[in-house]
Amino acid sequence: MSAIVQKILVVGGNGFVGSAVCKAALARGMGVTSVSSSGKPYRTPKGHTPDWAEKVEWRKADAMNPDTYADILPGVNAVVHTIGTLLDNTQRNKQFHDKDFVGLFKSITGIIPVEARHLGAYDKLNRDTAIRMCEAFTASKPTQEITHVRPFVYVSAEDFHRPAISVRYIETKLEAERKIDEIMKNHPQYRAVHVRPSMIYDPETRPMTIPANLFTFSAWMHAVMPSFVPMPASIARWLGTNVFPKATEQTPSALVSMATLLSVPPIRVDHLAEAICASLDPAKDVRGPVGVRAMRELIGWSKGGPTNASSVS
Repeated sequence: MSAIVQKILVVGGNGFVGSAVCKAALARGMGVTSVSSSGKPYRTPKGHTPDWAEKVEWRKADAMNPDTYADILPGVNAVVHTIGTLLDNTQRNKQFHDKDFVGLFKSITGIIPVEARHLGAYDKLNRDTAIRMCEAFTASKPTQEITHVRPFVYVSAEDFHRPAISVRYIETKLEAERKIDEIMKNHPQYRAVHVRPSMIYDPETRPMTIPANLFTFSAWMHAVMPSFVPMPASIARWLGTNVFPKATEQTPSALVSMATLLSVPPIRVDHLAEAICASLDPAKDVRGPVGVRAMRELIGWSKGGPTNASSVS
């Protein structure tokens, strides 16, 4: 694949997921450019800069301002968008400071007025930056050396965070997916890939390995049990779909999210990065949503399995 996918742009390459993508892409022989608001190279939690980071071109840019990165786009084969936020602290900090505990509860559960749902960091970081970057990418004219369909990979998410995380987190992710798909309809020389990781963890970060192992075991149990056996996830999903009201007009009850948490296994950040890099392969022509199990299959392909796939869902 490295002979075809020669260079990629990683949006947020100095972050948790973005740095793993940079490292995996370099290992496959790709050239890597990262853009971020700081432009600084990735540093480990202990403050070290790994050797591989010296091979990345680190650029400072504003994802909402294409003029700051437009010169990069014609020369890259693919763009991987990894930035986002799990917590919209802007709104919640104000509510906590104002002792608006009712408003804080509503912002977490999603019980907020429609007119107030489109103002936070979720909307800008999770949705708008991806849309703006996709628009700029599809508007760029590739160099003559690039002849295959160019992928735009968006790191979306499985809906498993609720009710601990606001419903706007997953809603803005899905809104970005839909808008990116709309953009791609008018640009046949591009394809959209929406990777939907579940709980992402680094096996070297010990505190996260405990819940990750527990939920991995839970997902395995749900997978091996016969379908007629009631399991916590199936019960929660049925209740969330048929008994409890929706969180919003477009999002089901948080019980459905909890069912996903119990039944979809967590994914290591390096495995997620490998799957993203595998999805760039023109021979696989991966398009649309890619769930955790499909990511695992992609990793298997990259390690010597079948090399021809039309799509993954």
